[in-house]
Amino acid sequence: MTRSHRVADRAGPVVVPAAHQQGGFGHHPNLPPGERLRVLLVEDDEGDAFLVGELLAETNSMIDLLVATSISEARRRVMGVDCVLLDLGLPDAQGIDGLRQVLEMSSGAAVCVLTGRSDEHLGIVAVAEGAQDYLVKGQVDGVLLTRALRYAVERKRADENARRLREVELRQAESARLERGLLPQPLMTTDEIAVHTFYRPGRHAALIGGDFYDVVQTRPDRVDLIVGDVCGHGVDEAALGVELRVAWRALILAGVPDDEVLPALEQVLMSERRLQEIFATVATTRLDIDANRATVRLAGHPPPLLLSGGKVAPVPAPGGLLLGVRPRRPVAFDLEFETDDWSLLMYTDGLIEGRVGAGDERLDVPGLAGLLDEPASRDVPLPELPPWLVGRAEQINGGPLADDVAMLLVNRGGGR
Repeated sequence: MTRSHRVADRAGPVVVPAAHQQGGFGHHPNLPPGERLRVLLVEDDEGDAFLVGELLAETNSMIDLLVATSISEARRRVMGVDCVLLDLGLPDAQGIDGLRQVLEMSSGAAVCVLTGRSDEHLGIVAVAEGAQDYLVKGQVDGVLLTRALRYAVERKRADENARRLREVELRQAESARLERGLLPQPLMTTDEIAVHTFYRPGRHAALIGGDFYDVVQTRPDRVDLIVGDVCGHGVDEAALGVELRVAWRALILAGVPDDEVLPALEQVLMSERRLQEIFATVATTRLDIDANRATVRLAGHPPPLLLSGGKVAPVPAPGGLLLGVRPRRPVAFDLEFETDDWSLLMYTDGLIEGRVGAGDERLDVPGLAGLLDEPASRDVPLPELPPWLVGRAEQINGGPLADDVAMLLVNRGGGR
């Protein structure tokens, strides 16, 4: 077998070493294919192409060399190469214009210039345009050429990784700004009661999930509250939760009759959900401040907990049906507060679905009431009580809670 191989599938034959035959990515028996580089040499001078192949072969460079004699031919062969080694004097492109064309077509491949022009200014311009290196023919040996090609590929990969990371960071920042803008701002002016909110999505690095809450005051003596949970944990569920919250606020501000609010909300859910299996649970409370009473409606949601007179108890409101399963009006439950010192905790089931111990037992509503009845909880200021509850639930669960958690703690007077 001869030392070189004449390439016949191009306009002008170019001689390259047999160890690096064009189009046939060579295989080294002792090296896995993933450790080899594929380099496309764009060079119309067969002597220079032969020399490059010789230099790479002599150093056992683990580089498979392809050769193209023009930009148009390189365009057909560039797919899948790690690096393009470009001469600046080609039949169909000269100088920086050829470099720009190669940079445009090469996408993720590194590009190095190998030219006979020993022009420092041209080298600076080439690197500024995007070339990884500028090499002069006759001034590089096999070791330097191999090292330059490998360094160029690694720099290109590092640049690509940095670019992707930056794009991810920008997308995350945009998503964070969007999600932060979608978080509710309670619409309340009264100082007769105080509302403490808590929200933590189950999705990693997210700001909102499928759970939602809102507070709206429509009269000096009337405040409406809602806590809801859309089944699922993805972005679609989070978007649907925002839609339901916004729809509920619009219904309340529009003065829709109490018994019609949740049926209307259910219509929004059924029209906006992407799958028929998607449902939501909801708890609403309308506070009549002057009368010191509340009206609670549940649609498949766990009941609020009432803290008053040193005791903790779930509000005995009928559970009702899930929204989106079988339309039906939730039954209203009237709650009379016995004193002017009380708190009402509304929450989503992510708080009570954590495990208790190593078995399958869940915290559930009685367990949550037990946490609020602990002596230690009475020393926790009311604004800090929701995060304290999450901490205790996670401690009992033996790790972070898997689901979204939303809470509204509304209190009057001392709150206990």
